[in-house]
Amino acid sequence: MDNLVKCGGWGETEDATKEIQSICDEVKCQVEEKTNKEYGIYEAVKYRSQLVAGMNYLIKVHVGCDDYLHIQVFQSLPCDGGKSVVNRVEECHHKCDPLDPK
Repeated sequence: MDNLVKCGGWGETEDATKEIQSICDEVKCQVEEKTNKEYGIYEAVKYRSQLVAGMNYLIKVHVGCDDYLHIQVFQSLPCDGGKSVVNRVEECHHKCDPLDPK
């Protein structure tokens, strides 16, 4: 991840990579459970990251038509298991909506 600025600070918004899509794929079931929906289209398009005691990701996911989700995922350090957990899902976003950590 080239957009890391410092521990605790959010990086700039960048185009999603294969690694980011892999994280999204890993947590898709968690997202579907939180939204009570199933997604045929589920494509990461943009992301921001934050280095903490692990990594926070804020990811914009295209889920069909003009619909996008913003999902926040925490990925623990490899020494702590490296698991990814969805902390928040925001529905009803659009392609041009900025990824703003809250």
